[in-house]
Amino acid sequence: MFSQTSKLIAEGATLKQVSKQFKFTEGPAVDKKGNIYFTDQPNDKIWKYDTEGELSLFMDKTGRSNGLYIDKKGNIISCADQNNELWSISPKKKITVLLSDYQGKKHNGPNDLWIDAKGGIYFTDPYYQRDYWERKKPEMDKQNVYYLPKGKKEAIVMDDNLKQPNGIVGTPDGKYLYVADIRDNKTYKYEITADGSLANRQLFVSQGSDGMTLDNQGNLYITGKGVTVYDPSGQKIEQIPVPSGWVGNVCFGGKDRKMLFITASESIYTLDMQVKGVE
Repeated sequence: MFSQTSKLIAEGATLKQVSKQFKFTEGPAVDKKGNIYFTDQPNDKIWKYDTEGELSLFMDKTGRSNGLYIDKKGNIISCADQNNELWSISPKKKITVLLSDYQGKKHNGPNDLWIDAKGGIYFTDPYYQRDYWERKKPEMDKQNVYYLPKGKKEAIVMDDNLKQPNGIVGTPDGKYLYVADIRDNKTYKYEITADGSLANRQLFVSQGSDGMTLDNQGNLYITGKGVTVYDPSGQKIEQIPVPSGWVGNVCFGGKDRKMLFITASESIYTLDMQVKGVE
């Protein structure tokens, strides 16, 4: 049971463990109806948790999908790090490779992403050595934040001054982008300019994150040891402990977008909220 004075969590709400059948859950993303798709990255699967609370396997052999985001047409845009690519997966499971390298070099391993109103993709590219890779070291010197304009095949470096960028999310008005530097234990806030480039990087909080989301009040939810919530000024306003320990990522879903969905290692959890997620 959470504090009855919480302005975020629904009165009387409890954290519900939906399932613990996975190896490492990640990348939750919500579609227009409120259904949530998420990955079991080591097992190379994408699962669906629908608005009726039903859990089902959506896709096997997903290119080792990690972070996901659903575009306006209902395609799942996936950080497929088996070959360090970005994929578009249609509702009928047709795969289109959107990006495969940068100036002839393999990306480190696209990890998490956010899509702007123009269909451009901001993504983080940290290096985490995978046991299914033949390579034992990165082909690039740095771990960057990139932007892939819609229709392009090669991304543009947005920030090359981070140690290990991971979680990423933009505001629905397209004005700001949050990026976590998980190794440096910092989360930054950028202004998004008219051409999509980033400006005026500012330290938002001295806490890193594996994944993140926003609610309709502009509060930022970041993950790691549970879920920590900061208001738009950077004040900590809520801590949601999660028994599984490490929380990989988080998003809002359900018919009314008032369900917080949490991917936590081998488990997934839900929590009823007063606030809603953003489109």
